[in-house]
Amino acid sequence: MIEWTLKKLIGTKNERELKKARHKVARVNELESKMRELKDEDFPTTTARLKQEVANGRSLDDVLFEAFALTREAARRVIGQRHYDVQLIGGMFLHEGNIAEMRTGEGKTLTATLPSYLNALSGRGVHVVTVNDYLARRDSEWMGRIYRFMGMNTGCILHDLTDKQRQDAYRRDITYGQNNEFGFDYLRDNMKFRLQDYVQRELNYAIVDEVDSILIDEARTPLIISGPTEDSTDKYYRVDQVIPGLVPDQDYTLDEKARSVSLTDDGIEKLQQRLGVGNLYDPGEIETLHHVEQGLRAHTLYKRDKDYVVKDGEVMIVDEFTGRLMPGRRWSDGLHQAVEAKEKVKIENENQTLATISFQNYFRMYSKLSGMTGTADTEAEEFAKIYNLDVRVIPTNRAMVRKDLEDVVYKTEREKFEAAAKEIAELHKKGQPVLVGTVSIAKSEVVSNFLKKEGVPHNVLNAKQHQREADIVAQAGRKGAVTISTNMAGRGTDILLGGNAEVMTKGAVGPEPQPPEPVEGETPEQAEAAKVAYEQQHAEWKKLHDETLAKFTEQTKAERTEVMNIGGLFILGTERHESRRIDNQLRGRAGRQGDPGGSRFFLSLEDDLMRIFGSERITSLMERLGMEEGEVIEHTWLSRAIEGAQKRVEGHNFDIRKNLLEYDDVMNQQRRTIYKLRRQVLAAGAGIPLIEYDEDKKTKAKIRSEQTVSWADFKEMVLDSLEDSIVQLTDTYLPTKNPATWDLEALQRNVKDVYDLNLSFEAAGDRETVENDVYKAAEKVITQREQEFGEDFLRFLQYRYLATIDQLWKDHLLAMDHLRQGIGLRGYGQKDPKQEYKKEGYNGFIQMLGAIKTQFVSQMMRVQARANTAEETARIQRQMAQRQKQAHEGRATEEGKLDEASVAPKAPAKADGPRVGRNDPCPCGSGRKYKKCHGAAEANV
Repeated sequence: MIEWTLKKLIGTKNERELKKARHKVARVNELESKMRELKDEDFPTTTARLKQEVANGRSLDDVLFEAFALTREAARRVIGQRHYDVQLIGGMFLHEGNIAEMRTGEGKTLTATLPSYLNALSGRGVHVVTVNDYLARRDSEWMGRIYRFMGMNTGCILHDLTDKQRQDAYRRDITYGQNNEFGFDYLRDNMKFRLQDYVQRELNYAIVDEVDSILIDEARTPLIISGPTEDSTDKYYRVDQVIPGLVPDQDYTLDEKARSVSLTDDGIEKLQQRLGVGNLYDPGEIETLHHVEQGLRAHTLYKRDKDYVVKDGEVMIVDEFTGRLMPGRRWSDGLHQAVEAKEKVKIENENQTLATISFQNYFRMYSKLSGMTGTADTEAEEFAKIYNLDVRVIPTNRAMVRKDLEDVVYKTEREKFEAAAKEIAELHKKGQPVLVGTVSIAKSEVVSNFLKKEGVPHNVLNAKQHQREADIVAQAGRKGAVTISTNMAGRGTDILLGGNAEVMTKGAVGPEPQPPEPVEGETPEQAEAAKVAYEQQHAEWKKLHDETLAKFTEQTKAERTEVMNIGGLFILGTERHESRRIDNQLRGRAGRQGDPGGSRFFLSLEDDLMRIFGSERITSLMERLGMEEGEVIEHTWLSRAIEGAQKRVEGHNFDIRKNLLEYDDVMNQQRRTIYKLRRQVLAAGAGIPLIEYDEDKKTKAKIRSEQTVSWADFKEMVLDSLEDSIVQLTDTYLPTKNPATWDLEALQRNVKDVYDLNLSFEAAGDRETVENDVYKAAEKVITQREQEFGEDFLRFLQYRYLATIDQLWKDHLLAMDHLRQGIGLRGYGQKDPKQEYKKEGYNGFIQMLGAIKTQFVSQMMRVQARANTAEETARIQRQMAQRQKQAHEGRATEEGKLDEASVAPKAPAKADGPRVGRNDPCPCGSGRKYKKCHGAAEANV
């Protein structure tokens, strides 16, 4: 009651923020007449002036009003679109690092130009993240016209770019790209062997389009770069031959709600006989059991033309949220191989993880993050908890008049499709365009068959027609158009009533010619000739474009009036999705910018959501309402019950994402530590400043720092590693201050084995003397090698250090994979699996850091002759170049894996027991080295 009264008096937080934003909008509007007076050539000079002012210390908030007004006028002149006031508000919220919820058709793409331009003035880069390559390319070209007019440039990150092209795209003022590409580039960069080969700059500011799709839906699967193992694929075929004979409920039980399947005692007995195995659960048969479990999942839970399609002899995953094919993405842990065996196509090898990160942890690394979507408010709590992002709901430019009708429910799926087809035929007859939403490729083809029987012409848009997507969607608002589509999430193309004149024009005249790029070795005369040719070509294109656009605009304008008079676009959903947001996205395709429209969902009791999650509540409701075959039920109670089922699924999926993040958070600090170490080693002598971000513990703000690593700094790192490895050795063989507990003979042998030094410790009085003796002897050798080989020696150490880090990090990731798979069993021993995973993961990481130093120092102490050094350096460089090539040519896989061959040096020895290195950051979080913080206190004990 008190909360309700306060809201009435002072408004909700969203209303208060909107009120503040409207005052800022008024200031932008005051500048509009001034911007109208500018000449075209004034825009780039104004941009140059603003960039200089920001470089001199003026804040972005100070230049916001002029920047927004300038961008609005540029858009009006270049693409004929003037930002609405609500788009200015959306741009302000994005600049502040919020999520802007804007309904479909309110112009999110244009809204993003405002904060993109403003933040690009800092010169540190802006990333606009989209859900697919098509939208990245389209938006960078379309909005790029505005940026170029103002004197800025854009880049676009696409799947098939080379590293040089990616590097160029990331160095542009504003870079568009698909979400996976940004994440994989980050992982690939941190597997490289020269700092100048990194493609990404600092992660400064990102605007995530369809933010709920990327940060919520896709966050269940991490990005992984992996290399193939040498495991045989024969067992997949062998197991696949015996699975089809199993009987449901008798040999196995299926839980569709939890998407799990398990063998019964009868099933186990049957499989043991068929496979000739005494006991499937014997430790020696653990691999066979793994293949059986994945084979069973492939046959019972993964359906062709719903979860995947078979194309050109390859199993391709279908994105459950967008209906798109995901070329190259593969399910992990042998599941994809099991599906390949089921479909009788070539089975690819399993993979081992080389690098991994979750979407949550990747996007949280940006110093500022924001997002746009039509549907975020339902997930506001998750955005706040995981990403520290507030959701701001932006009012529509014009009032929403779409009529959303109650769901109708039929007893069987057949009745539902028959009724839907008849409804579509009626709407088509009067000329009203219809967009039909389905949840899978198979269902879209079923609807298509029903419409063929009714004699209704239509287009089908699903993963099989991916290339025609934009053209089909763009014309879905034409009179009498019927379009069947899988989930509409992130389609990104406006459905304009009467048709899209811009898209029709582009199809007729082709894309806008681009200015010529400078060519190496080109003379000034040749460059001038290319420029003149381009200007002539562009003038001809523009003349044809404008004439064609005028013709299509007239045509679509007349058709639009007709369509509006008969009710606008009608959305007909043939099934409820697990997520309410996906249903809302489908509905949101109609009623844009105050247009008329309508929507209704046709359901049946046989639909997956109703059958699996509806529980007895919906069934009992049906009985109470007296449902007979052929009857249709339409009731508010029913709509509420369905929404309740969706909420339960959404809660379940949130738990999955939260669980993934909690496990990845354990790895996150380790990953950042290793990648920071790699970059410090790489930076040695490169003269390239390293940009790092640390989070202020009190304010949570990102603190930016720059440092350059000289060869002298690198030598200090090498000596620190030597010091740590010596302390680790004495910890093992001189465990206490009491000489009676020492094993000097073993210490002497290990000093010879590890450092190639012949030293005697019989006269040693204390541990510190022993450590100093070993350190001085080893330092002397290192100094001699440096004097003998010069900078070549340090360069060799740099390559050797990197190779050691990479091999042991790969082994650690494999160990963490194995730990993760078995950690759930700790729950039976009354232990928290997550805490156990954290504890053992930390111990394993500390062991790995110790092993890196010991192995690296051991190899360093064995460098002998100049020829060997040069030859070894060249060999490592060849390995690195090959690995880099393979990383770039790899294929992305589901759970984000990327198939990549990797160089596998001899497996290292593990350190004896976890400990914090003396030169590592102190675990207390002080930021000082351990030896100068808590390590100093321990040394005095």
